[in-house]
Amino acid sequence: MAAYYVGTVRVTDACAWEIYVSQVGATISQYGGRVLFRGTRHDEANAGGFGDDWRIVTLHFDSREAAKRWHGSPEYQRLVPLRDAGAEVELLLYQG
Repeated sequence: MAAYYVGTVRVTDACAWEIYVSQVGATISQYGGRVLFRGTRHDEANAGGFGDDWRIVTLHFDSREAAKRWHGSPEYQRLVPLRDAGAEVELLLYQG
């Protein structure tokens, strides 16, 4: 059964975040995953919206096991300090 990581991201250092984003895709595909959606959060109902510092990302993997292998992999874990330097991230795994 497919598995999806959904990440809510508040960018705190745009430069560090962009470096992370430029490298993380290769680790995802290496473990059979792909980015389904990546976007910037805006709420037109609130004056001014949330701004460009809020992001969302959805990753697809063929199974929960594959998703967990990616997340625990040395390739991804090497990028976690860079990710954390650039953003506050909540990454949740869903199966469906």
